[in-house]
Amino acid sequence: MKIAIKRLHSFDMPLPRYMTPDSSGVDLYAANSEDITIAKGARVLVATGIAISIPEGYEAQIRPRSGLALKHGLTLLNTPGTIDADYRGEIKVIVINLGDKEYILERGERIAQMIFSRVERAELIEVENLDDTARGAGGFGHTGV
Repeated sequence: MKIAIKRLHSFDMPLPRYMTPDSSGVDLYAANSEDITIAKGARVLVATGIAISIPEGYEAQIRPRSGLALKHGLTLLNTPGTIDADYRGEIKVIVINLGDKEYILERGERIAQMIFSRVERAELIEVENLDDTARGAGGFGHTGV
């Protein structure tokens, strides 16, 4: 699959890329013009400086980076974020600091990862009753976990 990518600003920044041969996602870079201080419990919207053209039948999912989560308590809200095939605006990520101290987000820092995935379109059919299963309507811990 080929994805068209356009730099919107921050032309000095690297384009998203796979960091290892078997990486599932490309890393996205923070394209903030200056450092952003993220207080404990605070959330910020971080620009990536890029827009993409995803082929019909696919989506991009925006996910947190595990190293930032483990080391600093940074993660993304609305995870995974979905970039629809018809969206052409700038990709931005909602970063939240769940760590125990403020975090300084530097320009050019790898802030998230983007995975491309096929999308199936479902036909929703309204019915009076659903088929029965052993689980039924049990949720939130009803499977014994």
